[in-house]
Formats: sequence, C-alpha cells, structure tokens
Amino acid sequence: MTYDGHLVSRLRDIFDTHDLGDVTEKKMFGGVAFMVRGHMSCGVTKDSLMVRVGKEAYESALTFKGAREMDFTGRPMRGFVHVSQEGFATRKALEAWVERSLAFVTSLPPK
Repeated sequence: MTYDGHLVSRLRDIFDTHDLGDVTEKKMFGGVAFMVRGHMSCGVTKDSLMVRVGKEAYESALTFKGAREMDFTGRPMRGFVHVSQEGFATRKALEAWVERSLAFVTSLPPK
C-alpha cells in the first residue's frame, strides 16, 4: 500500500523541532506511524493523517476541519482520528494535530 511520503517528511520536520528523546518511525496500518516513548502518536495512511488524541479528547477532535472517525475494522477506534488533507494543509494546522497527539501520548508512561 502506498502512502504520502511528503506528509511523512512534513511530520519528521515537526517532530525534529520537539525535544522528545525517543521518537521512532514504524510501518503500521499500511503506512508509517511516529512512536513517542513506544506509543503511537500520529502517522500517515494513504493520503490521510492518523492522530492519537485519547478517549477524553476524541469527541472534541472530531469537530476540527477534516477530522473523521478512524475505522479500519468496521468499528470506530475511539481515541484515534483520521484527518483529510484539508485539515492539515498548512504547517500550522499540521503542528496543531501533532500537539494534540503529544498532549495525550506524553501523559502515558514510557513503554
């Protein structure tokens, strides 16, 4: 399965501006996921951004432009959203999604 390599590069640039220590890339869901301290933060599948926001921020995240439920199995994965290109067209918008994800992921203990 193919995925948007340009979006992956944009995410790398944003993660490089954070002092998070342990950020790795892992092939997942037919795309690439960025792992922070062993937890999936966000990634790319086809031309969409997938973002882990946690269950508490899930409903709020769905109100943002381009956001929709993440559904690989016929059942939405609460705590994760997919974002279409219109929702991360600018660097500022993409950074905001990364920040939403990091707010949740950095609250988890390292794996």
